[in-house]
Amino acid sequence: MYTIQANPSGTRKMEVSEENLMTIRKYSLFQHLIDSNGIIDETVLDKLKLNIRSLIAAQVEDSKDLLDLCIDVIYHNNMKAFGLQQLIQLYLKWMAEQPEETVEE
Repeated sequence: MYTIQANPSGTRKMEVSEENLMTIRKYSLFQHLIDSNGIIDETVLDKLKLNIRSLIAAQVEDSKDLLDLCIDVIYHNNMKAFGLQQLIQLYLKWMAEQPEETVEE
């Protein structure tokens, strides 16, 4: 379990599980998410939410992993643009620690 800071002052935190990070990798949720300006704001968070909603709607199989990610992280009360930025940084750090053979993209 990982903890990310959800606001700049550090008074709000969120828990992110290994399964949440694997779901992000499985569906490549952060790929092409951020515009060329590199700024993560509320519109980027809204874009991620819409992408996940469309993935869930298009799924014919069980999408429990996506639903868990939404409940635990993406639609968490504390999730704002700063939290998403922290989540992306955690994901990049986590990906760098993963052995090459487990990366399937």
